Amino acid sequence: MADFHIVLAGAGLGSVIAECALRLGFRRISIIDGDVVEKSNLNRQNYTWHDIGSPKAEALRNRLLSICPQAEITSHNQYITSENAAQFLKVADAAINAIDFTSDVPFVFDRECVLRGIPALHPYNLGWAGCVFVVTDESENLSHISTNPQGFELKCADFIIEKLAAQGENMRYLETMIQTYRNEPEKIPPPQLSVASWITAGLCTDILFRLATGKEIALFPGIYCKKV
Repeated sequence: MADFHIVLAGAGLGSVIAECALRLGFRRISIIDGDVVEKSNLNRQNYTWHDIGSPKAEALRNRLLSICPQAEITSHNQYITSENAAQFLKVADAAINAIDFTSDVPFVFDRECVLRGIPALHPYNLGWAGCVFVVTDESENLSHISTNPQGFELKCADFIIEKLAAQGENMRYLETMIQTYRNEPEKIPPPQLSVASWITAGLCTDILFRLATGKEIALFPGIYCKKV
C-alpha cells in the first residue's frame, strides 16, 4: 500500500482526503492545484490560518510531511488542464478527481484516466453527507448525469437523491438543502461542512484501500454515500 501512487487533482476537499489516506498508510501522493488558501476555505478544508495566501498544493504537502516525513509527497502549483492531465497521470495507480466543474476539465481528466486504466474517484461534500463515485474503463462515465459542466454539481445532487431514494433511503434532508440553495437570490457556493469533508475522506480512503489490496469496489453509477 505504501507504493500505491495517488494523484490528487484539486486540493480543496482533496486536502482532507490526502491526510486521511496518509494516516492509513498511503505514502505516495502527488498534489495538483493552482489555487491559494483563502479564509473562506478554513471551515471545511485541511488548512490553518497561517496557510492563508499560500498555494494549496504547497501548504498541503508541508502538512502531510509534518505528519510523515518519510512520505513521498510532490506538489504542483498549477491547475489541471486538458493539455497537462495526461502528463500528471503517468505515475498514478488511482486518481482523485476533486476538480471544480467550471469547465470540461473534470471530464477530460476522467477520459485520460480511462485510457490508462486508472480508477478515478469523484468525492462530493453534501453538507451533512458525503458521496463518492468511482469511474473506470469498466464503468459508465459522468456523462450519464450530464455532458455540460455548467450546473453539474446540482445535477449530480439530483442524481444522488433519485438513486438513493430508489434504494429506500430517506433523502428529505438533501432534497430540502438543494431546494433551499436553488431558491437563493444570489449565486453562492453550494453548502459544504467539515463533517462531510471527513465523511467523504473516509469513503475515499476505504475505496483506495480496496483498490490497493485488490478488493471489489462499486463502480459508477453505483454510489458510496454516508450521512450523519
